[in-house]
Amino acid sequence: MRITKKRVWLYTLLFLLIPTIAWAQDESRSQTVFEAINDGFAWFVNNVIFGVLFWDAGTGYLFKYLFGIDMGIPLIVLWLIVGGIFFTFRMGFINIRAFRHAVDVVRGKYDDPNDSGEVSHFQALATALSATVGLGNIAGVAIAVSVGGPGAVFWMTVGGFFGMSSKFVECTLGQKYRVVNPDGTISGGPMRYLSEGLKRINYPIFGRVLAIAFSFFCIFAALGGANMFQANQSFGAVSRVFPFVPNWLYGAVLATLVGLVIIGGVRRIGQVAGTIVPFMCILYVTASLFILMTNFTAIPGAFWVIISQAFQPEAIEGGILGVIIQGFRRSAFSNEAGLGSAAIAHSAARTDEPIREGIVSLLEPFIDTIVVCNMTALVIVITGAYNNPEYEQLRATGAGAELTAAAFGSSITWFPIILAIAVFFFAFSTMISWSYYGERCWDYLTGGQGLIIYKILFLMATFMGAIVAPGPVIDFSDGMLLGMAFPNLLGVYFLCPQVARDLKDYMARYN
Repeated sequence: MRITKKRVWLYTLLFLLIPTIAWAQDESRSQTVFEAINDGFAWFVNNVIFGVLFWDAGTGYLFKYLFGIDMGIPLIVLWLIVGGIFFTFRMGFINIRAFRHAVDVVRGKYDDPNDSGEVSHFQALATALSATVGLGNIAGVAIAVSVGGPGAVFWMTVGGFFGMSSKFVECTLGQKYRVVNPDGTISGGPMRYLSEGLKRINYPIFGRVLAIAFSFFCIFAALGGANMFQANQSFGAVSRVFPFVPNWLYGAVLATLVGLVIIGGVRRIGQVAGTIVPFMCILYVTASLFILMTNFTAIPGAFWVIISQAFQPEAIEGGILGVIIQGFRRSAFSNEAGLGSAAIAHSAARTDEPIREGIVSLLEPFIDTIVVCNMTALVIVITGAYNNPEYEQLRATGAGAELTAAAFGSSITWFPIILAIAVFFFAFSTMISWSYYGERCWDYLTGGQGLIIYKILFLMATFMGAIVAPGPVIDFSDGMLLGMAFPNLLGVYFLCPQVARDLKDYMARYN
């Protein structure tokens, strides 16, 4: 089936009309049309999308029967973690044995300017990292510690370890099935390897359906959760330090800066990300190291608290199971391993060795989760913010960013200014990277038509995100973000044997 522009608009219209079915209650008839649609949309998001994503898949009944714990593992978390564990064993612990080689590749040791592609290995890694390293590293870690205690950080790290293998497999496939357009631009990612890869093993219709589903999920995720949400949250952090800046001005400036980057395509995005990502990581990590070094003697004790409470949690709902679930859940949401988004960025790297770029990608969960998230966690534990009665309200309400700011601020009084700058760059880099992800999916669905329309919509969403509280729109987009994992990993399981064969050949030549 050929996906024409008319069909894309038709599918989009039908998809957006589904939530209005929820408008069936009598009291809603007294509302305005817009209020009714908004309520129907909110109902659809909370009960259908989140109802599926966070369904415990029957594990709640199993754990209650076996352990007497009224808790289950959300389907989306189980789906992502099982995938990471499977790929780790299937690829022979590639996340360990190829780590040093990954560092050498990023350093440029194997760069060849004559290879096809648009960006270097380092720029591809920076582009993908800029989409993952963000508010999750600031707020997500604090939420994990608040809900699951310090022990959740240990399991978050374990989840990041397995996520390295998921990134390797999907990014290798992104390179393997990428399309080089006549103008030299690259189009790759799950929509390409799902459709073409499954077609090659005699599942053409199945692959096409998965590719279309992934593309729709990715476009909506790019416009909302990866754009409007970032603009909205970053303005909140910046306005606390610079209250004189109006939201409309912030939105206009942010949209202008994003526009200047994304109009230039992935080459411009890679150049900017290659500058911003190291800068913002150094900025945030330096502040973390300052606190850790000034409290050097407390570091062993902090590690002991994290490890001991990972296996013997105190006063945590669900006991050790609750801590494990919370840690794995935050890890999956932080590094995006299994969602397929990073494969779009890595497909543009200049290389003729798909396995090599896949090896580069396994550094992402390591940097994002194992390094940056643990930096945040150590500061929260060392400063005592995780159990300080003064911050009880922040922990109870899940105000992750505020709790992290309080932890840092207890040692660095001027840290809120640094945090505001870091949040701005985190949000900005996330938006420019996700604009490219959504653009490639738009290109796949429309055959390259109307890309300027997508970019205009993206910039409008950037501006609107700073001046309104989107509510259900952001929740819907977050649901789409997590929903990408279902078609992506389902197809990757079928294509996994190809990656295993290519890896065996590559490592034989490398050794």
